Amino acid sequence: MTALARRHDFVLLFDVTNGNPNGDPDAGNLPRLDPETNHGLVTDVSLKRKIRNYVDLARGGQDGFHIYVEEGAILNEKHRQAYRALRPDDKKVEDSKAKLNPKDDTEARELCDFMCANFFDVRTFGAVMSTGVNCGQVKGPVQMTFASSVEPILPAEISITRMAATNEAEKKQRAEGDDGDARTDNRTMGRKHIVPYGLYAAHGFVSAKFAERTGFSDADLELLFESLVNMFEHDRSAARGEMSTRGLIVFRHDSALGNAPAHRLFERVRIGRRVDGAFREIDARLDNLPPARRFSDYSIEIDRDDLPSGVEILEMV
Repeated sequence: MTALARRHDFVLLFDVTNGNPNGDPDAGNLPRLDPETNHGLVTDVSLKRKIRNYVDLARGGQDGFHIYVEEGAILNEKHRQAYRALRPDDKKVEDSKAKLNPKDDTEARELCDFMCANFFDVRTFGAVMSTGVNCGQVKGPVQMTFASSVEPILPAEISITRMAATNEAEKKQRAEGDDGDARTDNRTMGRKHIVPYGLYAAHGFVSAKFAERTGFSDADLELLFESLVNMFEHDRSAARGEMSTRGLIVFRHDSALGNAPAHRLFERVRIGRRVDGAFREIDARLDNLPPARRFSDYSIEIDRDDLPSGVEILEMV
């Protein structure tokens, strides 16, 4: 496949209703927050995980679309696949305890090329593959920022109960109670954190120059955008509530290096509150509006006037 020839930048909009889009394990799984503004955060790693999961569902088992970073994977064993392909007669390759390194720069390039050709997420996001069985490092053409909620969020802590006991001892303990009095239920208490509603925006960058190095193609770009549109449809869980992609606005350049700075293009996407059917800028100092609880509470505007030469806007959602 021919590598991507044009630069792309994109804005991803998604929302969450009564769920936790990205819990922080260092804060009791509280939804991630900017501590100064209380805007919600979703890490780039979380978004990339969802993309990987979708690609695995949509293209699982197909050559060229294997996933490098997956749950339970032993990365060195994946590196070893590259050495097997390049050194079919080297017995050291089959020694699981042996460290392996490229013999020269040519083999180092061939090892990286093998990993890029076989693993979608390596040629897309890049990877550090120098962990004992050394396949080098690859800088991926696709990079994403943290997603941030467009307004501050106020997470809610919800009490939950469980009727069943995990074992006989727990059942007996809960039946008798700490004071020895009889009880009639097995209820255990727990807590979950939710965001009642939040609209999040993330920015993404696709470098055609780095795509030349990894082989990331136009077909890969189409699959990436397909993943961004559909990734929440196959990531349902009780913890995450209801999450949906609400917008994917792509700025496509005519050249590999690009025709305008990304930040200037992103400024053309304006998110405001919908008040009496009209757009209203979000300003915490002036707003007296009730908290948003649905996507229709917001209005999205895209400034298409006087676009830089060589840039076009594509709305995928």
